[in-house]
Amino acid sequence: MTPATALATPPVPIDAVFRALADPTRRGVLERLVNSPASVSELAEPFDMALPSFVEHLRVLEGSGLVSSQKTGRVRTYRISTEPMKLAENWLSKQRTLWERRLDQLDEYMLTLKEENK
Repeated sequence: MTPATALATPPVPIDAVFRALADPTRRGVLERLVNSPASVSELAEPFDMALPSFVEHLRVLEGSGLVSSQKTGRVRTYRISTEPMKLAENWLSKQRTLWERRLDQLDEYMLTLKEENK
């Protein structure tokens, strides 16, 4: 183990979720899986990329917990998992509340300055 890896902290689950959501291909896969579970070939069909590259996107999604897969015979089927998305949604909601409050305070301050300068 190198000193850099010894000091590194394990990634927080929400980090993996946002990392997975950062890519448009992975977001497209999630949008497709909202409708119903799908096989790798069904998911890969609309994307213009080699299958090994596409499968790497699926690995990232599965590693983040956003999808799960099940293999039946030779077919691997993916389905969406909602819990990690709720984690991201809750974080974003808290951030929205925080920034709305800060912007309201700034607005009040600006109105106060405007009144003082009259």
